[in-house]
Amino acid sequence: MRVLFATSEVAPLIKTGGLADVSAALPAALRDMGVDMRVLMPGYPQVLKALPQLQAVKEMAASHSFPAVRLLEGELPGGVPLWVVDCPELYLRGGGPYQDEHGMNWVDNPLRFGLLSKIAAVLGSAESPLGWRPDVVHCNDWQTALAPAYLRFSNGAAPSVMAIHNLAFQGVFPPQTTMELGLPPECFQMEGVEFYGNLSFLKAGLHYADHITTVSPSYAEEIQTDELGFGLQGLLASRRNILTGIVNGIDTDEWNPATDPNLARPYDATDMRGKLANKLELQRRIGLRSDPEVLLFGLVSRFTHQKGLDVVLEIAPQLVALPAQLALLGAGDAGMQQAALELSHRHSGQISAYVGFDESLSHLIEAGADIFLMPSRFEPCGLNQMFSQRYGTPPLVHATGGLSDTVVDCSDETLARGEASGFAFRGVNAASLLAAAQRAAAAYHDKKTWRALQQNGMSKDFSWGKSAAAYCDIYRRLAQRVR
Repeated sequence: MRVLFATSEVAPLIKTGGLADVSAALPAALRDMGVDMRVLMPGYPQVLKALPQLQAVKEMAASHSFPAVRLLEGELPGGVPLWVVDCPELYLRGGGPYQDEHGMNWVDNPLRFGLLSKIAAVLGSAESPLGWRPDVVHCNDWQTALAPAYLRFSNGAAPSVMAIHNLAFQGVFPPQTTMELGLPPECFQMEGVEFYGNLSFLKAGLHYADHITTVSPSYAEEIQTDELGFGLQGLLASRRNILTGIVNGIDTDEWNPATDPNLARPYDATDMRGKLANKLELQRRIGLRSDPEVLLFGLVSRFTHQKGLDVVLEIAPQLVALPAQLALLGAGDAGMQQAALELSHRHSGQISAYVGFDESLSHLIEAGADIFLMPSRFEPCGLNQMFSQRYGTPPLVHATGGLSDTVVDCSDETLARGEASGFAFRGVNAASLLAAAQRAAAAYHDKKTWRALQQNGMSKDFSWGKSAAAYCDIYRRLAQRVR
């Protein structure tokens, strides 16, 4: 089985979110299962600098509005074969993969990611200049979502999988972009790439792909509703027979409290004494009052409305009155950042806010906190709720998307069945979040209940094996259909 995995970011080379983690872990897990994986990504300066041994394997001529490119070959840090689209005119610049140094979207993003999609389609069709041909082309989010459209209008094309990591980002551009990117005029219609008078990269992928996946079963259902469909709910509902939700895995080597070098003291489910040592170290490091008994809430997140941080900030004074402490780490909305810092000054020793990102501190919060907060308004999959369970830190989550699929709410029934692993609530507002926090605080002070929650979470298998097997099954069915 040969699979081309097209993506706009791969950790640790370039990362803005969870897509990068998936793009590193899933191909590696599939390769371990015997799939011949090749990853395709843009030649950002960070990638070229990190991989100086890349070798040019093919030059590809300019076409339509696309400049000529070189295809470079190498390996990802984990050993998965990598192809890099080397096009200095489009990728060799400062800033990030999608925005400049001032946070503004690159105006030529449709050309930049249209090119990435086009190269993926060329490599997946009879036009490919390479000897290696994929059985399936796996595309990820809007940045590679034109590839299924290009493939549909190509000779000898491989079937395509379109993976949705977050439907909120769709790559919508003016209608004339369709012609500029070399798409046939007839595809600019409602049964094609047209989206309210514009070109939508993501709609193109969803319409033309042979299979659609997303990152949790619950999110697969949610995106077919008006609330979370972002205008694509009708299309997704019409294709629900080829829509599959597969929960992401996590890197269980990196996120392992028994071996994590970022912790003050390792621990595991059989010996939890190290967890208290990490709590005390966390309190010391971020300026909270040293107290082994006080309930400590942790949060590592983008500071955005989607993540529900506004509601956390609203009830923060009531949380510390439980009594409890609150450790916040993240960045995003300027107003939320300022509000978090003001709370930390007003409640010194009880609330700590670190604006920015610190990988080591994020690990220590997962280990040192007693409860991990994730009140996201929507969450396609989420990773931190899996990290926290693995670290014996029951998560408190809004019951949505992947949070619903990976956290079992604590109740007498779920405790009796040995399933309870956290706390879930519905409706992101101050009253519901505070009620859930109070319920969690009561459980925290019941040592038997708390120990059961920790053990249940730590015993779960969040590795990529099961998820990779589900993707492999989809690939096989698509390849067999073509043959």
